[in-house]
Amino acid sequence: MSQERERLKIEGDAWRHWGPYLSERAWGTVREDYSAYGTAWDYFPHDHARSRAYRWNEDGLAGISDDKGRMCFALALWNGRDPILKERLFGLTGPQGNHGEDVKEYYFYLDSTPTHSYMKMLYKYPQAAFPYSWLVEENARRGRGQPEFELVDTGIFGEDRYFDVFVEYAKAAPEDILIKISATNRGPDPAPLTLLPTLWFRNSWSWEEKSARPYLQKIMIDENGQPSNESENGKVPAILADHPALGRYLLFCDDPDNGPEELVFTENETNFQRLYGSANPQPYVKDAFHEYIVGGRREAVNPAQAGTRAAAVYRKTLAPGETVTVRLRLTMIQAALTTTSEAATPPKRTEAHHKAAYSPAYRLPPPEYYAYFVPQTTDPFFKDFDRVFGLRRDEADEFYNELFPPSLDESLRQVERQALAGMLWSKQFYYFIVSRWLRGDPTQPPPPARRAHGRNSEWRHLHNERVMSMPDKWEYPWYAAWDLAFHCIPLALVDIDFAKGQIDLLLREWYQHPNGQIPAYEWAFGDVNPPVFAWAAWRLYKTEQKQTGHSDRLFLESIFHKLLINFTWWVNRKDSEGNNVFEGGFLGLDNIGVFDRSAPLPTGGFIEQSDGTSWMGMFSLNMMKIALELALLNPVYEDIATKFFEHFLFIAAAMDNIADEGIKLWDSEDEFFYDVLKLPDGRHQPLKVRSLVGLIPLLATATIEPELLEALPAFKERLEWFLTFRPELTRLVSQWEVKDGIRRRLLGLVRGHRMKRLLSRMLDPNEFLSEYGIRSLSKFHEQHPYQLEVDGQVYMVRYEPAESRTGLFGGNSNWRGPVWFPINYLLVEALQRYHHYYGDDFKVECPTGSGQLLTLAEIADELSRRLIRLFTPDEQGRRPYQGSQDYFNRDPHWRDYLLFYEYFHGDDGTGLGASHQTGWTGLVAKLIQKQGENAGQEDPSADFLGAGD
Repeated sequence: MSQERERLKIEGDAWRHWGPYLSERAWGTVREDYSAYGTAWDYFPHDHARSRAYRWNEDGLAGISDDKGRMCFALALWNGRDPILKERLFGLTGPQGNHGEDVKEYYFYLDSTPTHSYMKMLYKYPQAAFPYSWLVEENARRGRGQPEFELVDTGIFGEDRYFDVFVEYAKAAPEDILIKISATNRGPDPAPLTLLPTLWFRNSWSWEEKSARPYLQKIMIDENGQPSNESENGKVPAILADHPALGRYLLFCDDPDNGPEELVFTENETNFQRLYGSANPQPYVKDAFHEYIVGGRREAVNPAQAGTRAAAVYRKTLAPGETVTVRLRLTMIQAALTTTSEAATPPKRTEAHHKAAYSPAYRLPPPEYYAYFVPQTTDPFFKDFDRVFGLRRDEADEFYNELFPPSLDESLRQVERQALAGMLWSKQFYYFIVSRWLRGDPTQPPPPARRAHGRNSEWRHLHNERVMSMPDKWEYPWYAAWDLAFHCIPLALVDIDFAKGQIDLLLREWYQHPNGQIPAYEWAFGDVNPPVFAWAAWRLYKTEQKQTGHSDRLFLESIFHKLLINFTWWVNRKDSEGNNVFEGGFLGLDNIGVFDRSAPLPTGGFIEQSDGTSWMGMFSLNMMKIALELALLNPVYEDIATKFFEHFLFIAAAMDNIADEGIKLWDSEDEFFYDVLKLPDGRHQPLKVRSLVGLIPLLATATIEPELLEALPAFKERLEWFLTFRPELTRLVSQWEVKDGIRRRLLGLVRGHRMKRLLSRMLDPNEFLSEYGIRSLSKFHEQHPYQLEVDGQVYMVRYEPAESRTGLFGGNSNWRGPVWFPINYLLVEALQRYHHYYGDDFKVECPTGSGQLLTLAEIADELSRRLIRLFTPDEQGRRPYQGSQDYFNRDPHWRDYLLFYEYFHGDDGTGLGASHQTGWTGLVAKLIQKQGENAGQEDPSADFLGAGD
């Protein structure tokens, strides 16, 4: 077992205490929005971020924090030309972008272990003035039909005039973090660069009366690790951090020969003078470092060298090709034991200490204040720094080499490792107490009254205060329920406990609504996402079984009971007519339909959704599988398993005959599933859009193994009863003789002929099959757009392989043509399950029209390869997701740094949408892992999901 795996097993929580939990954007978020009309982008814009204290979360560049976001560390930079200090990533707001919000920077997550014992990322910092205004103005000029204007399009990286800034972290111990910042001048001329590693506290004191206030101050440390009042030779500067809940830490700033020019201090407080023209309650404010470094205003920083925000200042001029390195060490101060059995108690800091810090005459507290503490590290001068860094890098290599199947080549290992690095870097402390947000804070002006009944007002119980996996820490710096379910699948490869904890968290009573609904995302917690948590929980359970041999039934049973409540919510709220055909709204597929499926329809009435109904069929089968597993040790669950088996049969029957009215979601003429519009006058109209909506029925499938039925006689008896006495339902259950009369059962919304017809369309290059996976909309609609006229207005769906041309859901996502990983991944899994039942004798033409017949396992394998191929270099060294940008494909300082986009061009594979949505696109790591594990296996389908799953 690798050293990192051992850490996870024995003391994972302690090692996870610090990690990359700092957001990359806290401005423009719902939780920071206290406006009357929910205009989050306008209420807290990027221009305010450097000057205004955040209420809920912090942000920064390449940063870390503790797991409650109390103390943060990140890097700030200045190239001598930018109009503002580079403290955070810049991007366009939703209204500014021609395809919604979009980060306009280049940065790459290169490595991380699951305990964050080692992490590495890269930021590309231009040497010319950052073109903030140009990016805003040019994107505003462009319409939805034009490509986005990116930073590279400005020519700012011409002649390689930029810095590669690598930020690495290595933990010597859980509370002893080594930090290395390496900046390289890639350009042809000398270039100035100021680096400001910054330590600060999240502002937790401005919202309550008499809140305890944390504290930072400069001290000098001698060679024995002892503090001193005097700045003497041979001593190193350090920042003392004192937090009432977190404890005390020291940030060492390199050895005496390589230390910073100075340490600067201010307060994490709003600059009211700059933003609102009113006097500041205190002289030192959040944007002091910008004012000092960029504006030259020395008086902006606290001469007493104390506050709640501090930075070490390194001013450098780099020759062409030169690299400068800054080393720091953040370490906890431990209480020293006295001669008695009790730990000594140090004197407490007082408010008087804080007020005195505004005086230039302020000096350190007396030596006895520190005498009770020694640093966790005995190496304040960095003597062991390089050895520890080398050790942690080696352990990271050991961890991933243990994980990777031997058959994977170096290219695939690189993709999988960077995908997992992105998953691990995309953790974020997410803090948002909705009831407090709605009513406001005691020390602040009350929010507008209309907010009490506005956005998220029905989610007052929701108390978010945990580290969570984000879709993208800039574009989507908030969790999204169905995204999170997919995140957990690749995360389970490296940290099964964290993955299980994420599923468990959203089903806790302070997250899940009392009515059973799972919160969707902060813009509208009440929106409806596909019900995939049962699938994710079952997958995690099976993954852990395979990894460790341990069956965590406590986890499975706990999740199952909460999902029962969620299932009931779906049945009560989204089956409006009680006919087992479900609605649900947009269900995560944004603009896939003719109408906005989450808004009132222009026709009136409602939509009987093929995907909503299919998701519920899949939900039923997953709940049945979980109940059967639990029934192996507790027969009570056999009854519940029967109930979900029955639910599935009723849903499957309803898709063929809605409310016994002869209305079908399956169109026998087109041989495809469609949504059906039910009009107020009772008429039904199929919405004949060939999209993923019609392929999602393939996902609702499961096999029941004969051995399982023998172990559960009560469930077997009830199943046999259905087979005998409900033939109109049990025609939906296929049976296959395995041997000696023993039968394996297949449950599926589509089987046999219908499955072949759906696959014929899905695998047709002129419809859904692209070189890089399954498109979200059939290419048929490129020449044959679907149109529906309502009251003189024409609603149209056309195949759009790139960005969205509509404004639905902000226009930053497009489900009308591009390839998306989550549904593709589920299709691969479904094909493997079908193959497990049908075996090698069942073959389908793939691609359609090619004359080549493949087994369903071979088709699943082919889809996996196409998805993986987005990221691997071809014969010319081009990675398809990079598109036509040769600079990224060929330049040695760019080509091996990967981005995992939100979705991909339906024809050429170019990455689109959020550039760092490693979340569900990180599923590529799982596909690569399975490709490697299945190499040379006779029946890879059995191992892909676990036999019989």
